[in-house]
Amino acid sequence: MLLNFIFFFRMFTDCFSALFKYIVFYLSNMSFNKISFRVRYGETDQMGIVYHGNYAQYLEMGRIAWLRQIGISYKDMEENGIMLPVISLSINFKKPAVYDDLITVRTVLKKIPSVRIEFDFEIFNESGDILAEASTVLVFMNMKRKRPVKCPDYILEKLT
Repeated sequence: MLLNFIFFFRMFTDCFSALFKYIVFYLSNMSFNKISFRVRYGETDQMGIVYHGNYAQYLEMGRIAWLRQIGISYKDMEENGIMLPVISLSINFKKPAVYDDLITVRTVLKKIPSVRIEFDFEIFNESGDILAEASTVLVFMNMKRKRPVKCPDYILEKLT
């Protein structure tokens, strides 16, 4: 009985500690970023709405802005021999965006990166309507060996 209590108490404190770190991480200013821009005419299709393939570019714009917010660019990573290819992309479309809409991409880092870095996104219009929800998974890759590597320390230091 005592061993069961100790086991559950230890499990509870471990879970609470992990939950606390998770909450602090998400409340930190560096875990999310917002960028806003107007839909250009060339991004729309014959139906007058944003072509679905353009949303991947919007997500990339969000990721780049998020990285810049913490003081890192893709160029910096490449100069340090690191690439960051997308290995998974998922988008759920809710409402269409049209030419000249002012849209905002909210980029959220899901968790402290390891070999992978994961983002969630919300794309919404000026009225606050959610247009799309998305997620991406990218992997840190050594440029020379073309093999996955752990997140570089200089990035982790910016997140903690």
